[in-house]
Amino acid sequence: MTTNNTLDQVSKPLSINQLRFRRFKQNRRGYISLWIFMIFFIISLFAELIINNKPIMVEYQGYYYFPIVKDYPETIFGGEFATNTNYLDPVVRQHIEQDGFMVWPPFRYSYNTLVYDTAKTFPTAPSEQHWLGTTDAGFDVLANIVYGFRISMLFAIALTLVTSVIGVFIGALQGYYGGKVDLFGQRFIEIWSGLPVLFVIILLSSIMPLNFWWLLAITVIFGWMGLVSVVRAEFLRTRNFDYIRAARALGVSDSKIMFKHMLPNAMVATLTFLPFILCGSITTLTSLDFLGFGLPLDAPSLGRLLLQGKNNLQAPWLGISAFVVIATLLSLLIFIGEAVRDAFDPNKGGVK
Repeated sequence: MTTNNTLDQVSKPLSINQLRFRRFKQNRRGYISLWIFMIFFIISLFAELIINNKPIMVEYQGYYYFPIVKDYPETIFGGEFATNTNYLDPVVRQHIEQDGFMVWPPFRYSYNTLVYDTAKTFPTAPSEQHWLGTTDAGFDVLANIVYGFRISMLFAIALTLVTSVIGVFIGALQGYYGGKVDLFGQRFIEIWSGLPVLFVIILLSSIMPLNFWWLLAITVIFGWMGLVSVVRAEFLRTRNFDYIRAARALGVSDSKIMFKHMLPNAMVATLTFLPFILCGSITTLTSLDFLGFGLPLDAPSLGRLLLQGKNNLQAPWLGISAFVVIATLLSLLIFIGEAVRDAFDPNKGGVK
């Protein structure tokens, strides 16, 4: 019985998704890149537990406080002012350590923590305390990279998801209905894609201050066209297949035909484009921040670190650090995208 069960497991054919996953794993460069990227991204999501100017936990006079999730006034810890506690202040630290203790993250600096304990002018070179040095404003470079990496990835993921949903929906409508819907849709896309996006963002930034959500909304408005042509072409190809005609003849609704029977065919091409769209989203935010039309000045930004390197050529660690992080991030995503493309390629055949 054991031998028969083993033979059945060996002879059982793999599903198409299992084959795709195995083809993805065979691309060692893309598979390893995915693991490296996931490690960096997870670390950035929990940046407050690793790089922060606030303790994770404070025990003071028998009570426990968690500054990492809540701000406490200085008076709670024996201070004189009702403002938020600066836990790096020697006086505050002395008060707490006399009647309790603090559990600190490995690095006691956040992206907006001003560095006071230095005898040199900013920007300072890498040291034991600041592994990648400081900026010309006195902020730790490593902290800005970690927090900037997180906000760049969250922005890129949100932008990619929203623009992909809009692009798939509009491409499906054009490809399924064709005729005037496709004609007017294509003409609108041609006009819309010809608008000067950078000038519009500059104009809007002069009217109102841009934040994360406003910037995301503006880039979505002008960036939803990336997948339209791919989905439209797939729907135009499959709308005259026999099983689609049969579904229409049986009275199946258009929405069910589009999103249940036709969309899975288009999703193969769509998924292969997503890592590359993600790269473009990161580049868009980095470019806007570099030009000064992106996130607010008090937000961590990889593009602003590149600008720091440009403005401080005497401090090469600024430009080198930002360049290495951005180049590594984009390279990892490109390698992952290539592996996904190969995994969904039917011409690749089986797996070894």
